[in-house]
Formats: sequence, C-alpha cells, structure tokens
Amino acid sequence: GPWTEEEDDLLRKCVDKYGQGEWRRVPLRAGLNRCRKSCRLRWLNYLSLNIKRGEFTEDEIDMIVRLHKLLGNRWTLIAGILSGRTANDVKTKEHL
Repeated sequence: GPWTEEEDDLLRKCVDKYGQGEWRRVPLRAGLNRCRKSCRLRWLNYLSLNIKRGEFTEDEIDMIVRLHKLLGNRWTLIAGILSGRTANDVKTKEHL
C-alpha cells in the first residue's frame, strides 16, 4: 500500500544512521513492515536528497531521446547518465 509520512521518517532515519546499501537489513533496522525492495525503491525514487525535481531542460529531453534510441528501454541506465533524475521520471519524458 501507499507509504505513510511516519514510514518515510523511519526510512530517512535509518538511512541517515546506517547509510545507503544493505537494503536487506533496512526493514528490520527501521522498524518497517516493508520488503527490502520497497524500501530501496522508496528511497531512490522519492526520498533521496540527490533527486533533482522540477521540469526537465531541453538538453535533458534531447539527451533522453538520443539515449533511448541508442539503449532502448534501459531507464535506470539512462537516468544514471542524467545526474539526479530517477528512472521513473526519465521514462515519462521519453514520449516527448
């Protein structure tokens, strides 16, 4: 189900204390009734301070289109090239 603000806070505190990684231990350490994959995706796609929010620049859109032609639907790889953008965000911009 949807994440609550309380769960987000628990996840933030856990990552602050232990760092990113070892996602298999995060649910227990954070006191969350979530699987490790859910915790990792929540962090990477919504909570990380490194996420770049807001509109994409024309250069970013151009880069997404060119990389998609070259790499296909490898959204995580494409997002990794565009600093701070998530695979979910990049995937939605591909259709522009």
